Amino acid sequence: MPTVSDRALQRSTAEVLSAIYEQDFLPCSFGGRPRLGAHRALATLVEVIAGSKAGWVLEADLKNFFGSLDHDWVLRLVEHRVGDPRVISLIRRWVKAGVLEDGAVHPNDEGTPQGGSISVLLSNLYLHYVLDLWFERVVKCRLRGEAHLVRYIDDFVICFQYRSDALRVQDGLRRRLGKFGLALEPTKTKLVEFGRFAQRHAGKRGRNRPETIYFLGLTLYCTRNRKGNFRVGMRTERSRLRRSLMSLQQMMRKIRHDRISDQVGEINAVLRGHYAYYGVAGNIRSLKKVHRATERYWLRMLRSRSWASRHLTWEAFNQIKQRSPLLRPKLRLPYRSCRRSRCCESTAEEPGAGNLHAGFCGNGGRATASRDPVGGEQSPSLPRT
Repeated sequence: MPTVSDRALQRSTAEVLSAIYEQDFLPCSFGGRPRLGAHRALATLVEVIAGSKAGWVLEADLKNFFGSLDHDWVLRLVEHRVGDPRVISLIRRWVKAGVLEDGAVHPNDEGTPQGGSISVLLSNLYLHYVLDLWFERVVKCRLRGEAHLVRYIDDFVICFQYRSDALRVQDGLRRRLGKFGLALEPTKTKLVEFGRFAQRHAGKRGRNRPETIYFLGLTLYCTRNRKGNFRVGMRTERSRLRRSLMSLQQMMRKIRHDRISDQVGEINAVLRGHYAYYGVAGNIRSLKKVHRATERYWLRMLRSRSWASRHLTWEAFNQIKQRSPLLRPKLRLPYRSCRRSRCCESTAEEPGAGNLHAGFCGNGGRATASRDPVGGEQSPSLPRT
């Protein structure tokens, strides 16, 4: 872990570099950027699937991404855009800093600084050249149908119109990543038929409904709205839901002997954070499940406080909740169609570069960037690695 002074210097350097690279990053890149968090990535993915001809989705996850970045490639990519030797020297020292363990310093040959403020920026920069530009400049122009990429740091999904395009890109993606010392996690990478056309074809393939996909802790599934039109539904992923409940239970066990008001304050703080992230449209059932499980386990902990409290009834517990209520589920992000915000605006120098939906909604926005130092030129041949 970096020291306090080192962390402050990393944060300052990251802010300077973010101002430089923000104009180069493509609209498909999310995470570690101002106002482009996980919810914006999910909203963009939903719009891509619901509003395009996408019928196949490639879920991809990089194997040990933050620990596999090649230092030489990182410095080469930074030098392509930054000419200050002092900044280059700082980044070189940060990425190559050893790890102190049991009094011995172990050299760091690859990966980004653990816990460093600059790690996310370097990761975004790395995949900007390795994946984003390669996909936009080399791959998309050689495919039969539509294709869209949505990436949140090292987690990304690619939507395709045709299965043949997805298989070709999946094979080329492995070679492309291998060139830069990266690899796909085989257990978390799969090709799924998903979308409005997949819902129609599910019966022909012997399934009641299409398969689901997982992105940023949420399960995306095919469903219909009240008018009978196709809609992408979202719910909390089972493993994340189980992890959240276990964390809540562990916390309530630790604080069960505190005052009731203090317990409610800490429990509500955890629930507030859970609702803020998972409170997306269509996920109210999962939020209610967390709320009910929290109530039941809190009652169990109150009964275990002493021998006299073991007979605490639900009526008495409801009176406690009236005095100190638990935070009830609430959707923080109700569904709205493509709201215009600052991140949907384009710049004069780079039309569509800041538009989240420029490459997805057919509005004519085009994502451009600076020259690709790792081979992003176009040609009519098959996608190159």
